[in-house]
Amino acid sequence: MAETVGTVEKLLNYSFKNKKLLEEALTHSSYADSVSYERLEFVGDAALGLAVSNYVFLAYPERDPGRLSLIRAANVSTEKLARVAIRHGLYRFVRHNVASLDEKVMEFALAVQQEDQKKMYGGAIKAPKILADIVESLAAAIYVDCGFDLQALWVIFGGLLEPIVTLDVLQQQPHPVTLLFELCQKNRKQVHIRYRKKRKKNRASVYVDGLLVASASSVQKENAKLHAAKAALQKLSHKTGEKISMDIVGEPNRSSEIEGAKQKLHELCGKKKWPKPIYRIEKEIGPAHDRRFICSVQIEIGKVIGDEKSRVKDAQNSAASMMLLISKTPSFYDQLVKKQCKTRSN
Repeated sequence: MAETVGTVEKLLNYSFKNKKLLEEALTHSSYADSVSYERLEFVGDAALGLAVSNYVFLAYPERDPGRLSLIRAANVSTEKLARVAIRHGLYRFVRHNVASLDEKVMEFALAVQQEDQKKMYGGAIKAPKILADIVESLAAAIYVDCGFDLQALWVIFGGLLEPIVTLDVLQQQPHPVTLLFELCQKNRKQVHIRYRKKRKKNRASVYVDGLLVASASSVQKENAKLHAAKAALQKLSHKTGEKISMDIVGEPNRSSEIEGAKQKLHELCGKKKWPKPIYRIEKEIGPAHDRRFICSVQIEIGKVIGDEKSRVKDAQNSAASMMLLISKTPSFYDQLVKKQCKTRSN
């Protein structure tokens, strides 16, 4: 360990007053013969975040807090710090007793080497958390050894984070979730991301105008959201110059209701020169004092059934909402047309 300490000190260009801090920073919890880096990592997470915050605050005196937060987050993210650890070969100095960690880190390192550009929001392989933990624990070791001097921490450690993610880089590689919301806003579409826990994984689902566009799962909620947004962007956006076209391919979210759907469906039929929509009560449920209704609507291309409602008017609006959502979705629209044509041919 003494040799390791000396090597890391040369890498950091800093000589520790308390060598035990550096030893602790390089010890995983699986290594039973020494204190692990977990306490230092706790401090390093906060200290590094504050140090980067100070840097960003001074580097961009005219930027609003929202932009500053994005720049800070990009520079202290798990993806960024994991790549710092790979770039400086920090993992080889860590004491641990988990063979699978070596495999995960090697797989990630190989994937990083093959990247055509720096990834800030997740590459082909998920970054092992231990890599970011090492960077944070080393930062904490320096911070504590310097008497909790934040400026000294940045002077000693800031160079390891190079290249710093700047605002220009963020504008060239916007966060997928941010980009998704911006594209939808420009196209006057409503986007919602919903979460569901399944066993140990979080599942994020992206809905646009009530249609399920893409889903992704991950142990970490933020990663699930990130990959769901990436998948949604691939399906939704085709950017050419300043024009953005969005084609939704997904399943209707039956809980979504469109205000004034009946009138809008009537206008759509008029525009297409189709006969007026025909509504029918498909089912009545419950006793007289608590009656509920399910209605359908028939137009030129086919028929759909809405959700159960306490009033006929609302049940009709639900069916009209479903028809309008389907009419915006090429795949569903085509299915209805094919079904209608097959019915007529028979």
